[in-house]
Amino acid sequence: MLAGSRRERGGAFALVGAAYIAGKYFSASSAATLIGATQMFGMAGGSAGQFMVGPVIASGVSWSSFWIFMGYSGIALSVALFTVLPRGRTVQQQHNWISEAARALIAVFRNPQSILCGLIAGLLFVPTTIFDMIWGVRYLQEAHGLDYGSAVMRSATVPLGWIIGCPLLGYVSDRIGRRKPVIAAGAAVLLVCLGWILFGPAGRLPAYIPGFVAGLASGAAMLPYTVIKEVNPPNLSGTATGVVNFLNFTFSALLGSILGGMLVHVSSGSAQRTLEHYQMTFGPLLAGVALAIVLVPFLQETGPAKRQASQDATGS
Repeated sequence: MLAGSRRERGGAFALVGAAYIAGKYFSASSAATLIGATQMFGMAGGSAGQFMVGPVIASGVSWSSFWIFMGYSGIALSVALFTVLPRGRTVQQQHNWISEAARALIAVFRNPQSILCGLIAGLLFVPTTIFDMIWGVRYLQEAHGLDYGSAVMRSATVPLGWIIGCPLLGYVSDRIGRRKPVIAAGAAVLLVCLGWILFGPAGRLPAYIPGFVAGLASGAAMLPYTVIKEVNPPNLSGTATGVVNFLNFTFSALLGSILGGMLVHVSSGSAQRTLEHYQMTFGPLLAGVALAIVLVPFLQETGPAKRQASQDATGS
């Protein structure tokens, strides 16, 4: 438990750092594409961990040797990153850093748009991070009678779609210069796919299509990470990314425990669960995705097209 929590605390630096680099060293017009790409590589690493670690250790490599090697690889990447990135201007800190950090957090949390970004991201992440990645294999085995290998392959189509969807939807958003239509469209497709996976007749669609499309559409969950950076002052971009990450995964962690308890309750603790048990437990996720769609109009549009229109209006 302690080791796991330390890994999570260390891993929390990855997305914040990647988002900071994307925002500082690349054009703002490609912000959504770059943040989506960071999530793509992160999810690719997670998927590789699921499919590669087991076979490597099973081939005779000890688990301690494997993870020591990965740790040293991470250190090597850190050194390379430190060397390659241009050095910024050193800023002399005039105040206590704890009070500065506290003021930054308060400023971001007091912005209603920040809370809205975290809520929408969480509602769109939950069907993939909880339903698929935690319960997906068991759902396919228990509710549809698939063998373990087939269930794993079908469940894996969701993160595969996510890998593609995050940078793709980010690119589309940057291309059209709007955030809100892409978030709403992705959420709508996710809603349809999730409904089909839970309630649709089995065998009507190719086996791997619903999960792949659901994962691709859920890539829209990364766009609020871009929006929260754009609705807060530029000097708070790192804090904003950390806040949306905190809101998103706190929401996911709490809801994951609730849904797990619901599944145990509706199945009366039975070792063999049925399709109806999963439908009763995860059916409310449809309402959550629908709520995300309802909340999208309340987001501030921050895409390049909106900013350009505001600049043109000011200039005229």
